[in-house]
Amino acid sequence: MSSVKIFSASGTEYLASKIAHSYGKSLGDVVLQRFSDGEISTHFNESIRGCDVFIIQSTCPPADNLLELLLLIDAAKRASAQTVTVLLPYFGYARQDRKDKPRVGIGAKLIANLLTASGATRVVTCELHADQIQGFFDIPVVHLQSSPIFVPYIESLGLDNLTFASPDVGGAKRARSYAKHFKADIVMCDKHRERANEVASMQVIGDVKDKNVILIDDLADTAGTLCNAAEIIMEKGAKSVRAICTHGVLSGPAYDRVAASVLEELVVTDTLPVESREKITVLSVAELFAKAIRKIQDHESISSLFI
Repeated sequence: MSSVKIFSASGTEYLASKIAHSYGKSLGDVVLQRFSDGEISTHFNESIRGCDVFIIQSTCPPADNLLELLLLIDAAKRASAQTVTVLLPYFGYARQDRKDKPRVGIGAKLIANLLTASGATRVVTCELHADQIQGFFDIPVVHLQSSPIFVPYIESLGLDNLTFASPDVGGAKRARSYAKHFKADIVMCDKHRERANEVASMQVIGDVKDKNVILIDDLADTAGTLCNAAEIIMEKGAKSVRAICTHGVLSGPAYDRVAASVLEELVVTDTLPVESREKITVLSVAELFAKAIRKIQDHESISSLFI
């Protein structure tokens, strides 16, 4: 345990301090500076020679936070850290995981290459947009799921006639795992986009009449999909609709949309900083990541962290 040192980049200090506390350590001393033209400089203000270094940073907004993270990884490697594990509570660019049209880049693969090239020896992340992103890396990836956080919360609600819904076909596997755990039904929302962050059409596949429906997704960005899905589900006769999303990106009009929607609540985690607003509940991933660090250091299986 003495060889473990946990550091935070500027984007996740609020979460990193909770992770370090849950693990039983204090955050390490790191200096992040900017030149007048915006250039970033990083410096570890303590020795990390021979240590197992854990650097925490969510990459949203992605540009500066990602570059800051890459510079910290490089600095740790050059300071003779034994290992450099990157904790990415939220992996920005994960939505760019394939060529869905001609002449586009695959951002998730590029970020994986950059993290590896900068000197990271392992990546720990949570609820990737698509499982196959793990294969973009040539280093070990610990892919945590948020179900150990959300399942107890759902149980505490004491809802009857529970049904889980996926806001799109791509999230069916995620919703099905919750439905299987609760021995509940599952329905699908089939959506069509004409451009990013804009849903052109949507329809519900399955029966939601008199059901308490919980929408399951990996992230809520502008919340347009969730709010549209919730409205259609209520029109189909549902008793209530809630949404559970691991990453509360909540950009643009998201907060106002959620407040004005038919959603009972939107439950997210603190992988990203979320404002305390009407209808929004925030649960913490700190203990989950602290347990992952401990198991990595003890060379134990992380399977016990899954439900």
